Amino acid sequence: MNTSFTFSAGVWNLNAGDDPFGPAVRAPIPFAEKLRTLKSLGFDYVQFHDDDAVPMDVPAGDVDRAAGAVLTMCHDHGLKVEFVAPRLWEDPLFVDGAITSNDPRARAAALDRGKRAIDIANVLQTDRIVLWPAREGTYIREAKCPVESYQRILDYLNALLDYDPAVRLLGEMKPNEPMDLMFLPSTGHFLSMADRTREPARVGTLIEAAHCILLGLDPSEEMAFALWQDKLWGVHLNDQNGLKFDEDKSFGSANLRRAFNVVDVLVMWDYGVKGEVVGLDVKAMRTQPAEIATRHLTNSKRLFERLVTVAANLDREEQRSYINARDYEGLDAFILNTLMATS
Repeated sequence: MNTSFTFSAGVWNLNAGDDPFGPAVRAPIPFAEKLRTLKSLGFDYVQFHDDDAVPMDVPAGDVDRAAGAVLTMCHDHGLKVEFVAPRLWEDPLFVDGAITSNDPRARAAALDRGKRAIDIANVLQTDRIVLWPAREGTYIREAKCPVESYQRILDYLNALLDYDPAVRLLGEMKPNEPMDLMFLPSTGHFLSMADRTREPARVGTLIEAAHCILLGLDPSEEMAFALWQDKLWGVHLNDQNGLKFDEDKSFGSANLRRAFNVVDVLVMWDYGVKGEVVGLDVKAMRTQPAEIATRHLTNSKRLFERLVTVAANLDREEQRSYINARDYEGLDAFILNTLMATS
């Protein structure tokens, strides 16, 4: 039972409040201020997209120098880098996807960008590359051959593994949005593909709670499935109010019991003892004034820590007694009463 955790958040979790339906409502936060804020809130790690760390207009010959300057800033603020994620969905070249694009130029650019992300990660002293296949799917199913697309994803993974013998690849799966239908929508899909790579031991998952909910699955069960295979190398904790767009609500804000089950499986199966980090991917509500637009992070971290205490102190003998008696109504009430008693 592990009860000691370190936490991370992405620089994008401190944002100006813009969304697809409206512009920013808060002033942008300077990069160094984001690092200072994360450390002051109790985070030890920061998450980056590749262009969060090194903008794409930095010449190839200056990438290492620019990444080194970011590493210095992180260290100056007492932070380590958890992972780097190549942003393969915003460039107009990737309008039809990147890895699975029908355009060979886009696929080549996606591979170059993946290699660039690995170079940045090496300078930032992390071996974790997170792949979110945001546009690896279709709006119209007939637009891409799924068999060819799966092979292209496998070829991409193998190419990155070949590029760096130490890198680890973490798939972050999601069933929809921005595409209508995504390839490899679940943890199980990606882990099946991981077994087909040249080095399965270097391919695992980062599971986001909201993505599981969008698929109609329980995040704790998805995480348990990955833990069972020793493939849960990262988590993005947040919450989701139903099957709609990806809300990235504060952890536990929509369903406290679901949040407890996530924490319980992480505690009981020793997540974190091999250096895994508890990552948050939560958005401040657009309604939050700038001076209190960090409470989504504070509240999420605090709730996680409180639920760790609940899991650690749960009367497992009483829990087992209900299970042995097949008294699941009793078990149901026991869990609810435990959560209601938490202060």
